[in-house]
Amino acid sequence: MPPIVEIEKPPVRRNVVFLIVVSALLMMSLDSTIVATALNAIQQGLHTSINLAGWTLTAYSFGFVLMLPVSGKLAERFGRRQVFLASVVVFTLASLGCAMAGNIYMLILLRAVQAGGGAGFTPTVTGIIVEHFGDARDRYVSLFGSIFPIGAMIGPIFGGYFVDYWSWRDIFYVNLPIGLIIVLLAWRFVPYDPKRPRANANSMDIAGVVLMGLGLLAGMLAISTLGASPTFEDLWPSLALLLFAVAMGAAFLRHIRRAQMPFIAPRLIYGRDFGAVNLVNMTYSGIVIGAMALIPLYAINRYDIGVLQSGTLLTAQGLAALICSLIAVALLRRTGYRLPLYLGSVLTVIGFVLLALPPVPGSPPYVWLACAACFLGAGNGAINPATRNAGLQLAPESSSMLAALRTLSLQIGSIGTISIVTAILSHNGNTGRTLAWVFAFLAAFRVLVIPLARRVPEQRGAW
Repeated sequence: MPPIVEIEKPPVRRNVVFLIVVSALLMMSLDSTIVATALNAIQQGLHTSINLAGWTLTAYSFGFVLMLPVSGKLAERFGRRQVFLASVVVFTLASLGCAMAGNIYMLILLRAVQAGGGAGFTPTVTGIIVEHFGDARDRYVSLFGSIFPIGAMIGPIFGGYFVDYWSWRDIFYVNLPIGLIIVLLAWRFVPYDPKRPRANANSMDIAGVVLMGLGLLAGMLAISTLGASPTFEDLWPSLALLLFAVAMGAAFLRHIRRAQMPFIAPRLIYGRDFGAVNLVNMTYSGIVIGAMALIPLYAINRYDIGVLQSGTLLTAQGLAALICSLIAVALLRRTGYRLPLYLGSVLTVIGFVLLALPPVPGSPPYVWLACAACFLGAGNGAINPATRNAGLQLAPESSSMLAALRTLSLQIGSIGTISIVTAILSHNGNTGRTLAWVFAFLAAFRVLVIPLARRVPEQRGAW
C-alpha cells in the first residue's frame, strides 16, 4: 500500500484576510453613523414624521443588540467563515431593500434586518483571527479598535455628501458593490474553519435564546422610552418594561445554570475574571461612548456653537481614539492590560472634568470642548486593545461569543447612558447646565470604578 501523503494547506495570508474582514467592520461602522445625517432627507423623501424617521436608528440598535449573542453562537456552531459570509450577504441585501423602501415602515423593518447581518461581523471576524493568525492574533485583534473611530469620523462626511449631491437612498446603495467585493474576496481568501468534534455541534438552545431576546428587547424599549415621558407620572410603562426585562434576565440566568447545553456558558457572563472584564467594558468604554454622543448637544445648548462645528467635535475625539489605540497596540505586550486601563481612566476623568468646567478666560469654547473631546477619545483608545484581549485570552475557543458579549456590554452601557441622560433632560429646562452636571457626575463615577482594573487578568506578551 502506498504511503498516505498529507496535503499541506496553503499558509493564511494574514494581511489580505485582515483587510477583507475589517472592510466589513468599516462598512458596518459607517452605516451606523451615516444614516443619522440623512434623517431629515428620509423624513421628507418618505413623507413621514421625524419621530418615525428616528426609528430607523432605533430599529438598527434593536436588531444589532438582539442578534449579537445569537451570531456568536451561530459562529461557534456552524463555523466563523460561513456565518461571516452569510452576515455580509444579509447586510448587503438588506441595504438594497432599504434603498428601495417605499415607505417608512418597510425601511424601519429592513434596518432591523440589516443590523442583524451587521451583528455577525464582530464575532465572526474575531473568531477568524483568533483561529488562524497564530501568535500574532493579539495584535490583529487589538487593531479592531482603530476601525470604529474611522467610521465615526468619516460617516457624517459621507452622509452629508450623499444627501447634498445625490439622494438619501445612495447611503444604502453604496453598500452593494462593497458587500459584493467583500463576499468574493472572502470566498477566495478567508480560510475554512478547522473540523471540530461532533460534541461541539449541539443544537441551539431555543429557550435560552427566547428568554435572552425578550429581556434585551424589553430593556431596550424601557430605556429608549424613558426620555419620551413628559412627566414622572408617565414613566410607569417604562418602569413596567424594565421590571419585565429584569425578570426575563433572571429567568435566563437561571435557565443557563440548569440547561445541559446552555445558549451561553454562565462562566462567560459572570464567571471568575470574565465578569470583571464584562463589567469593565460596560463602565469604562460603554458609558463613555454614550456620553461622547451627547457632546454636540452640549456644545449647542451651553455655548451656542453651530450644528456643523459641534459635529466636528466627534471627529476630534475619533482622531484621538485612533492615534492612542494604535500606540496602545504597539505597546500592549510590554505594558500588559492593567496599565492602559489606569492611564485611560486618568485621561477620561480629565476629559469629563474639562467638559463640566467653563473654559479658562481667553480660551474659545470650541477649542476648550475639542480638547475635552480629545482626552475622552484618547482614554477610550488607550484601553480598547487591553479590554478586547483580556477576555479573549481567557477562552480563545469561545472567541466569537466573547466578542459578541463584549460588544453587547458596550451597547448596553452606551444606550443606557444616552437614555437615562435624555430622560433627565426631558424634565429639566436648562440642557447645557444639566449636561455639565452629568459630565461632573461621570468623572466622579469613573474615579470610583478605577479599582475594577485590578480584577482584570494581567497578561504580557502573546497569548
